[in-house]
Amino acid sequence: MKKTNDFGRDPIPRLVLKISIPFMFAQFVNVLYSIVDRIYIGNIPVIGVDSLAGAGVCAPIITLLSSFGTLVGIGGSVLFSVRLGAGDKKGAKNILANSFSMLLIFSAILTVLFLLVKGYLLNWFGASAVTFPYANSYMTIYTLGTFFALVSMGMNYFITAQGYPGLGMATTLIGAVVNIALDPVFIFVLDMNIAGAAVATVIAQMSSCIFVLCTLKSGKMPVELGIVKPERETGKRIMKIGLSPFLILASDSIIIIALNAVLQYYGGEAQGDTLITAATIVQSYMLLITSPMLGVTGGSQPLISYNYGANRPDRIRKTLFCVLLLCVAFTSAMFLISRAAPQYFVRIFTDNPEYRDLSVWGIKAFTLMIIPLSFQYVIVDGLTALGMTRLSLSLSVTRKTIYFVSTCLFPLFFTAKTAFYAEPVADAAAACISSTVFFFIYRKYLRGEGRLKDIKI
Repeated sequence: MKKTNDFGRDPIPRLVLKISIPFMFAQFVNVLYSIVDRIYIGNIPVIGVDSLAGAGVCAPIITLLSSFGTLVGIGGSVLFSVRLGAGDKKGAKNILANSFSMLLIFSAILTVLFLLVKGYLLNWFGASAVTFPYANSYMTIYTLGTFFALVSMGMNYFITAQGYPGLGMATTLIGAVVNIALDPVFIFVLDMNIAGAAVATVIAQMSSCIFVLCTLKSGKMPVELGIVKPERETGKRIMKIGLSPFLILASDSIIIIALNAVLQYYGGEAQGDTLITAATIVQSYMLLITSPMLGVTGGSQPLISYNYGANRPDRIRKTLFCVLLLCVAFTSAMFLISRAAPQYFVRIFTDNPEYRDLSVWGIKAFTLMIIPLSFQYVIVDGLTALGMTRLSLSLSVTRKTIYFVSTCLFPLFFTAKTAFYAEPVADAAAACISSTVFFFIYRKYLRGEGRLKDIKI
């Protein structure tokens, strides 16, 4: 039975499904166990609500930490796939080893740095005198496990890039199962409360990390993991490619902070906390849409990069078309679900009618333009896979800027809750801009009329 995939010869539709679906499922599971984690924390006797608020304050910091794994993982795996497509196995191995070394350095620096400044960050991101002890406890333990988080996330991209998407999905599943199983043990049985949730998370990430490293060192991998002294030029190319997805994730933290601040300011004492609670629930729901979609587009990147290295624009064109169809089908289904049954998701978090009604309305508002958002995701990740990082970064920054400005301006002229419409406005505008870029800038290459010059192999 065939266990790997030939990125250069296998039929594109089958490859897209075999690579993207596992990534999509893995991202969904990752989001799901994060939600389950919050449900456990929220049900801690007496201190559950304050603990959940403390964990929520940590969310932007955790996103920022995770983005460094994406920086190296996507940047390195794209260059790695290009090398493989060009038949340069030695060069691919060097990229893999450099990426691993960079993750080791990043994890050490970030662990020390965040332990020193976490108190300032938590206060800046909204911790109060009541919630700070819970947020500080969770953040301290999580930060100590930064190595496991960054290595498991960053190096997992290289498993898929070598044609083993099933093993890449297994990495996430292992972490999810371990975390869900250990949460109630550490939180309730051992009475560690929110600290127990953090310990369970670190152990889950350690399990995923061990699996990733053992897999990459096993004989079944075409390119085996090694370690080298980081090379400056190689590191610069990796970071150049990975900068766009890094900034996408990192800027999410800024937008969450901005949205909460605007809702609190314009909502006032009467509605501020209610709006923020509803926004938290709505953002959790949006993760069920955006994370699997990122799995589809991110999972297809090694296929695009490989065929770029092999100079096969026909296969790149087919890949992008298939990925776009898959994303549109998924977002269309989620759009219908968002119209028909968002209340079932909201009930997981609260039974309060006021919070429930506002959250259901918020989900419907946020998801108005999720189908056009498919174009933004596919085109931006396609540009990154082709090495056109300046364009992909510009498109990402444009969407985030529109989102940020709309979030700040809508409540100024209307009511506080109109900030929820910033999401669909940014999604629609970004889809139009990205589609225009696709048509005029790199469509020529995808039609087989020339080779891009933006990426060094």
